[in-house]
Amino acid sequence: MPSQPAIRPALLEVVHEPWAEPLTRPAMARAVDRHARIALTNRYVEVAGRPAIPVSGELHYSRIPRAEWAERLRLMRSGGVTVVAAYVLWNHHEPEQGRPTFEGGLDVAAFVRTAAEAGLDVVLRIGPWCHGEVRNGGFPDWVQEAPVEHRTDDPAYLALVDPWFAALGAQVASLCGPESNVIGIQLENELYDQPGHLVTLKRMARRHGLVAPIYTATAWGGADLPVGEVLPLYGGYGDGFWVDADHDWDTTFREHFFFSHTWDDPGIGADLRAHPGIGRRPETPRLPSASFPAATCELGGGMATAYHRRPLVGGADVAAVAHNKIGNGSGWQGYYMYAGGTNPRPALQESHATGYPNDLPEFDYDFHAPIGAAGRLSDGHAALRRQHAFLAAFGDRLAPMPSTLPSNHPTSVDDTETLRWAIRSDGASGWLFITWQQPHVPLPTIRDAQFAVTLDDGERMLPHRPVDVAPGTIAHWPLNLEVGGVRLDWATASPLTVLDGGEARVGADGAVPTLVLVAEAGIPVELATIATVLSASDASADAPRDAPSPAFVTYPAPDVIVVDAEQPRLLELRQGQGRLRVLVLPAASADQVWVLDASGRRRLVLCADPVFEDERGRLAVRASAAPDVLEYSTGIGCLEPVAVAIESADSSKPVGRVASVAVGEPTPGTPPPASYGERHGRASAPSRDEVARHGTSWTFALPASSGARRTLEVDWAGDVARLEVDGVVVADRFWDGTPWTIGLDALDLADDAQLTLRIVPLHPDAAVHLPEVAAARRALVDDPLLALDGVTVVEAPLWTELPPVE
Repeated sequence: MPSQPAIRPALLEVVHEPWAEPLTRPAMARAVDRHARIALTNRYVEVAGRPAIPVSGELHYSRIPRAEWAERLRLMRSGGVTVVAAYVLWNHHEPEQGRPTFEGGLDVAAFVRTAAEAGLDVVLRIGPWCHGEVRNGGFPDWVQEAPVEHRTDDPAYLALVDPWFAALGAQVASLCGPESNVIGIQLENELYDQPGHLVTLKRMARRHGLVAPIYTATAWGGADLPVGEVLPLYGGYGDGFWVDADHDWDTTFREHFFFSHTWDDPGIGADLRAHPGIGRRPETPRLPSASFPAATCELGGGMATAYHRRPLVGGADVAAVAHNKIGNGSGWQGYYMYAGGTNPRPALQESHATGYPNDLPEFDYDFHAPIGAAGRLSDGHAALRRQHAFLAAFGDRLAPMPSTLPSNHPTSVDDTETLRWAIRSDGASGWLFITWQQPHVPLPTIRDAQFAVTLDDGERMLPHRPVDVAPGTIAHWPLNLEVGGVRLDWATASPLTVLDGGEARVGADGAVPTLVLVAEAGIPVELATIATVLSASDASADAPRDAPSPAFVTYPAPDVIVVDAEQPRLLELRQGQGRLRVLVLPAASADQVWVLDASGRRRLVLCADPVFEDERGRLAVRASAAPDVLEYSTGIGCLEPVAVAIESADSSKPVGRVASVAVGEPTPGTPPPASYGERHGRASAPSRDEVARHGTSWTFALPASSGARRTLEVDWAGDVARLEVDGVVVADRFWDGTPWTIGLDALDLADDAQLTLRIVPLHPDAAVHLPEVAAARRALVDDPLLALDGVTVVEAPLWTELPPVE
């Protein structure tokens, strides 16, 4: 993006506003379907008796090979997700009436148990209509074609649903109940005008043992929901495939890059209904429901790709939307999708052929999610997991706090000059949230920003010197934060977690907690505190332990400490009887940070490769080469290398490697047309026959496998690509300028399998919308665009932490 002129803001002021309404406790999850751990108030969720902000992430078990469930779920858990949400897609389970199947990758009960083993609670989104870019919204064809009033209380329709709920209940009812990890059940999806039907579905589900403390329903689009019967859930996407190819960046997407107390989004699902094309709406009460906290289930973890429109939502944009929701007062962070997947059979996708306005890939549902369809992490995973670590460590404090918007805040989605920020506070302490990030429309640097925040004890100005806020800044700064008996009046670095003293105070054994902060790029790290600095040291793995007093700590004003955070730095503070260590991590290493706690204790790890905790509580790393893993040791106050090795059941251990694949000479197809048809003005994708006719093909064999997990990476340009194995189509992709990663293990390939990659060139006049980078490449040629820049096999074994030497 081109740079924008810098802006010097007006005074950035906010005065904390307390809750206007009293704390109340609904019957759901208390008087009705009481649970051992989960309860609700009108402001927040309680977990084990304490306020909390759950983090849920969508993963569709039927779109992921069963053999890979455990690792995907553990990667979600290592990303800070605490709840996995999953559509139960009826047409995946019962394509033939009366013959539902729960075998193999459809074993929903096994999925719930695997989630529990990974330390995850579960929300089952049982529909029966789900959408999820699935054929008929998840209805089997025989349901879709039945002469009934679908999605209503028509007895003939309910007679179709009831046996399906009975079959599902027979699988999972024994796993539900007050001690269960099934903590939520979503009824239907995007149902706007049938509150009575939602009550009927709830009663039907409960009758078949589908019981959970929380029943939910999507509330966007002004949905009319039965009061008190369901927790209303909202969403927010930074971009979407469901608008027309020539449509600008829609206001319903743009709004989510602003702090706001408006939770409804008329844009989600708008391709299937009319919605007003309005801009930014007036602010509404802080809580969208008088009975329940503000909660989401569909914050965009990425975005699916339709043929006519192929948006690409970057990791910083995903993180910006999520961060804003926290600042807006979110009591539940829910993502769609968090882990992408692949349709298990052909012709299960949303398409023009089944009456939808969008053509989706037949197999691909990668979604550019934090965890992709082949298990590869996107750049959004790192940014989100830092937010989730913050919620895990401080959610009990944050959850009861209302959001307050500053006096001078943007009132239009076209405002690129007013800094976007807010606070959440209880009047005594709080957090200052800054999000200065959005796609498509460049933002300038905000010069000389300084914040005047008034809490119950008066006004404080921070930082002590004005700072420049560059585009891309996503920060949450503490206000009057007390940890270990030491108070930080404020800091200009984002708290990540607390190690040791996990209760954020000096433990009974005298253990001193460590507050971990992550520096913001380009913003000096300032700590305002009356505490005394007892010591300061370099916490890098290679730092000398006998170094003299460091020069990276300065004191520019009374009670203000400035830390040069080019390297990890450790300070020890004392305030009266209180003691606190503060570990400051540099902004440059932020994307390598992991906070792992599935084993019951928090571990701070730095690693560039995917990390999770296995069933023994050991670190596990999926990498094609020996990974560098560092763990912070609270005992010695620095980062230390972690020894890892490949484990294997047989004598020959799998090895990691990255190998180019020779694909030989291409066999060209006939020139592609500009259009393959349309529906409602949206371009249709080429059919299988048209792909075969117009596609250029390359046939190749793979090198012998070493036994490590294999992915195929295709760097290409064009329109549509398909992968065939011995003549059978097994994967597909619409080009959006990014490489295509395919999980090979799920294909169960024979040693002599012949693979064919078939790419249809993109006609220069095709009515498809591409991301900026892809559109720029398309513009470089006048002819149909076609390129195969490389095919690579990546073999990545699992490296496991070695046990300590006894």
